[in-house]
Amino acid sequence: MAKYDIFTVMFVMNVVLNGWMHGAIVDGLRMDYYILACPIADLIIKNTVNRHLQKDPTLAASLVRMHFHDCFIQGCDASVLIDSTKDNTAEKDSPANLSLRGYEVIDDAKDELERQCPGVVSCADIVAMGARDAVFFAGGPYYEIPKGRKDGRRSRIEDTINLPFPTLNSSELIATFGRRGFTAQEMVVLSGAHTLGVARCASFKHRLSNFDNTHDVDPTIDNQFAKTLSTTCGAGGDAAEQPFDSTRNAFDNDYFNALQRRSGVLFSDQTLYASPATRGLVNNYAMNQAMFFLHFQQAMVKMGRLDVKEGSQGEVRQNCRVVN
Repeated sequence: MAKYDIFTVMFVMNVVLNGWMHGAIVDGLRMDYYILACPIADLIIKNTVNRHLQKDPTLAASLVRMHFHDCFIQGCDASVLIDSTKDNTAEKDSPANLSLRGYEVIDDAKDELERQCPGVVSCADIVAMGARDAVFFAGGPYYEIPKGRKDGRRSRIEDTINLPFPTLNSSELIATFGRRGFTAQEMVVLSGAHTLGVARCASFKHRLSNFDNTHDVDPTIDNQFAKTLSTTCGAGGDAAEQPFDSTRNAFDNDYFNALQRRSGVLFSDQTLYASPATRGLVNNYAMNQAMFFLHFQQAMVKMGRLDVKEGSQGEVRQNCRVVN
């Protein structure tokens, strides 16, 4: 533990100043939750995330997406990390989750935390903090989050039906996110996480031919961009990847600029600009990156409080992939 000694004192002081000044209890979570039991938890997670992202910056998008796919189902309880067994097919093996990456980042952080503070830090908190650190590493805002989530014991493939599909229109997205307590504005700003990463052709190829009874190609897409997508899919098939915007590893507002150019990759992206109900929000975030950053961090903190498990409702897993 010696290598952490110098940083521990500085880190604890920072937590005391920031956590206790701003860290009122929220939904059973606290900013200072690990202040006594594992004061270096944040540092271990941040160092682990940074080490992996320095080797592979594309993992930033994966860690943010993992957090969303975890919280949107059973709440933020690390259920997305659980491996399938012969008696149960888990969330991670759903078609909607097969492209998730970054499990090794969570495993590495958990292994180090178990060496330093055994049985203390939940996998759910690691996922939430890992997403936060990934956003910051990619150039986005830094936001502090309350901790104390417990890990869930349920992970079933059928629950992933509640994830939003890439074919949903703006009204359907508003309704889907609304059922989880989010406003239309929060839905749009969370969609801005697509400033990181890529989409696979299987998720958007329906826009490129036989779109509906009236149009062969989705009319909301720019003609030249449609040709670019067709070339991508033609060369690589369903697994071929298309970046969401021109800066796939940088957290910025270029995603919203792309929507203004009618160059959103997914139908569920472009519908945000095509619909009058959400177009104004897209324009605001395209014009003002600082506003996007502020609203994004607020929405992420809110998302991180979805249906958190407390006390006997959950546990602290020894291995993030297996229920204790």
